[in-house]
Amino acid sequence: MNDGNTGPCLADVQDFVPCTTPLPTLEAPLAGEVHLWFLDLGDLAGSLWNALGGSVVVATGQLRFARRFYLRLLLGAYLGLPGKSVQINRKQRGKPVLDASVHDSEIHFSMAKSEDKLLIGFSSTSHIGVDLEPVGRRAHDALGVARRYFSPAESRALAAMPASDIDAAFLRLWACKEAVVKASGLGIANQFARFTVNTDPSHPPRVVDFEDGPARDWMLALVRPESQFLGAVAIRGEVTGIRAYRLLAAELPVD
Repeated sequence: MNDGNTGPCLADVQDFVPCTTPLPTLEAPLAGEVHLWFLDLGDLAGSLWNALGGSVVVATGQLRFARRFYLRLLLGAYLGLPGKSVQINRKQRGKPVLDASVHDSEIHFSMAKSEDKLLIGFSSTSHIGVDLEPVGRRAHDALGVARRYFSPAESRALAAMPASDIDAAFLRLWACKEAVVKASGLGIANQFARFTVNTDPSHPPRVVDFEDGPARDWMLALVRPESQFLGAVAIRGEVTGIRAYRLLAAELPVD
């Protein structure tokens, strides 16, 4: 597999290396390395039906099952196990983790969904958080949401922007904050205002203030797995590289 973009920058569509199922055993991320996987569950589910000459509409329940299935598939590939053998628990505030009584590997993961798209991040050294948002998403009252839930510095920075820039800046900020909260494992409730992310779109995202420790301990990166989706990844610790992959279904032979 080829290296993806390194450092806290924007990994674009072409940086997601295609990988097809069935997956071989995967090497776990190296120390300081992040692996990101992007999945189009509609395509993955639809490929079989297309080969059989039919069509498929993936229902909500099927998407929920598919998300769990592919998460376990990827974890199993890292652990050298069938996906069905992977056991996942949830911490007190709901963060999913490997069952330590079954698996002795230190693989941390985070999953984010948007429509039928899925972004999963993996790390061997630290808890990780990811988020995925459609770029066309608009908050009903972005400045009102920021005043209520974001830090005062973020709210002021958004309010000072030209009106035409607010929606995109808000979306980027929201994705970054979701990723940080997921990595912290504390849950979203009352956490968004406890840290500040820079809002200047001309600079890479970074945590500039954090109540529970040094802001410099955090790494943030933006990714664009598809042109219409923006992702964010956060990890508390040094990151030396990001490797990004897109999981594709193997093409089935058609008679």
